[in-house]
Amino acid sequence: FALYFDMIFLVAAFLSVLMSYRYMEVEEEQGGEYYALILFATSGMMFMAGAVDLISLFIGLELMSISTYILVGFLRRSKRSNEASMKYFLLGAFSSGVILYGMSLLYGLSGSTNLYEIASRVAGLQDSTLLMLSLFMMMAGLCFKIAAVPFHMWVPDAYEGAPTSITAFMSVAVKAAAFAIFLRIFFVAFSDLREVYTLVLALVAMITITWGNVAAITQQNIKRLLAYSSISHAGFVLMGIVAGTRSGVTAAALYLLAYTFMNLGIWAVVVLLRRQDISGERLEDFDGLFFKHPAIAVLMLVFFLSLAGIPPLAGFIAKYFVFAAVLEVVFAEPGPNTSILVWLAVVAALNVVVSLYYYFRFVVAMFIKKDYLPAPLSFSGGLIVVLVITGILTVLIGIYPQPFIELARAASESLI
Repeated sequence: FALYFDMIFLVAAFLSVLMSYRYMEVEEEQGGEYYALILFATSGMMFMAGAVDLISLFIGLELMSISTYILVGFLRRSKRSNEASMKYFLLGAFSSGVILYGMSLLYGLSGSTNLYEIASRVAGLQDSTLLMLSLFMMMAGLCFKIAAVPFHMWVPDAYEGAPTSITAFMSVAVKAAAFAIFLRIFFVAFSDLREVYTLVLALVAMITITWGNVAAITQQNIKRLLAYSSISHAGFVLMGIVAGTRSGVTAAALYLLAYTFMNLGIWAVVVLLRRQDISGERLEDFDGLFFKHPAIAVLMLVFFLSLAGIPPLAGFIAKYFVFAAVLEVVFAEPGPNTSILVWLAVVAALNVVVSLYYYFRFVVAMFIKKDYLPAPLSFSGGLIVVLVITGILTVLIGIYPQPFIELARAASESLI
């Protein structure tokens, strides 16, 4: 389990560093501490994925979080970046406090900080009131970290204000790390309370998928659009956790891997469009891209189609597995939560159609509108490598998913 997530973190960090050099040069903010902070954040994530102790989990979480707060505000001369960092820091510190309070309750009830010992000691509690309070406090704090509604309010501003290469890193690595501890805590420490939290998480997943897609429809800025899109994708990953089975964990893990490549690919194109006095973030910045750089436009189309879940790409396989995990529970284990799982699958399916609309607004701009801004794109060797790797793996996971499914399955089997 830890090795699988470590692989995601290291790949995300590697690709983010490759796309950073040229971008930071354009922003005139090149600094060695930038790369050191990415490595600190990555090491915090790796501690989180491998920890089975509440103290280790929290230390890893804070190492990742504090490094990320600084990276979001790294463009020191940009008021937008400063504001994003401050908002993210204040809300993130509050969510960390909520998580820590939940952990302290859990320690008070069990007398241990080891997740497996906690699970065995709280199993026979006569009064579960404090255990439930701990569960919901940790759920609330972790929902902030994965950007689930209603704890998503920091995401659009943080994604828009942060350096684009850091936004890319946050959107995949930070999210994957948060889901790693979500899975670890809920499937180990709170394994006996699955019936209790399934209903709540199913409602959260439905609202998260819907709100992320609805809010994305009106966005003219690609960074804000992808921020709301990432909220929606967090809801899809939650579907795997809601299923509560080994297949569900496999589906969630596979989704995070597929999302890493298709999302980093899109952010690499956004970095490419940032040059001179052109932000590369607005809808009109994509006008006529196909007529000037057809390969880049086609790659962008592939990434958008994958995010929308169109076959035969990585996003389709990822969505197929989370839907299959939920429906498997519906048909195999009919119970009190069956109806909410059916509704979850229906709502998620309808939202796939909605997502096609807002992704294709940018596709129309690239392939149909012919106006094109004359400044050359910010090509670099690192960016080309990122685009090639993400493009190949987005297609490969879609047409030959078996090795990646086996990796995700091995990770889930070591957890459950």
